Amino acid sequence: MIGLDTSHVIVFAKAFNTAEPPNELAGVKVVAAFPGGSPDFPLSRDRVRGYTEQIRSMGVEIVDSIEALLPKVDVVLLESVDGSQHLEQVEPVFRAGKPVFIDKPLAQNLADALRIQELGRKYGTPWFSASSLRFQEKLQSLLKSDVLGDIVGCDAFSQSRAGVGHADLAWYGVHGVEILYSVMGPGCLSVTRLQTDKSEQVTGLWRNGRIGAYRGIREHTHKTGFGAAVFGTKSIQQVSLPSDYGALLVEIARFFKTGKPPVSDEVTVEMFAFIEAADESKLQGGVPVTLESVIAKARKNP
Repeated sequence: MIGLDTSHVIVFAKAFNTAEPPNELAGVKVVAAFPGGSPDFPLSRDRVRGYTEQIRSMGVEIVDSIEALLPKVDVVLLESVDGSQHLEQVEPVFRAGKPVFIDKPLAQNLADALRIQELGRKYGTPWFSASSLRFQEKLQSLLKSDVLGDIVGCDAFSQSRAGVGHADLAWYGVHGVEILYSVMGPGCLSVTRLQTDKSEQVTGLWRNGRIGAYRGIREHTHKTGFGAAVFGTKSIQQVSLPSDYGALLVEIARFFKTGKPPVSDEVTVEMFAFIEAADESKLQGGVPVTLESVIAKARKNP
């Protein structure tokens, strides 16, 4: 485990290290951890010591570097709460060939996301990154049923809390963007964005003429939550989603055992292009911005 500065590390370690784990989690155990921490990110700086001591109390060995960690483990949970650290932290993991789950956000911006994708392919190391919302049973059951018919659109929503040094939607809005992409799949061409002090709307035009939107809700302004309205040829369905981690942990364990990511790097990077295009649209007063243009810009100016 890398990065002991988020509550996720406590939840994940307790789930994997319980005396009698469910069959889906059996065989995965947290045995060593590097605390990491980011002095420039308050939620990291102010929590890393406390979470490190909790992890130590579970019998997990605490080491002082990623290099010291890697020989002791077979797979890696990269949990650092500051996404700006992920590119630097994941490269030695890729180089060592250790399959890795990178917790949200994958990166601070699209340029870093593209670089992570490039390094993963260079070293041939399997990885994935995802919000727990993607795997929620209520959402997956709906998408696997035939009640919707063909999906023609989606309005997804979540809390939207910006993180220091991150693209606006990368740090917390990514939860809602992940819901949107779980429903719509890849293929977004362009994005427009409208923002106020209470909320924002990011609308994407998909390749086949479908429209998908993300509504970001500012905390402490009105009721927040996670969910979506899904528009199909047969029906319109609304779903509210919990924010627990059970289904995500099952996917992580399955990935560690099989080496097969449940979400492709192409989809995850496109989500970050969507997020980057939303920022660019905001800067340009709400005009449509293509994902192709922000990808080209990120590759030119990493």
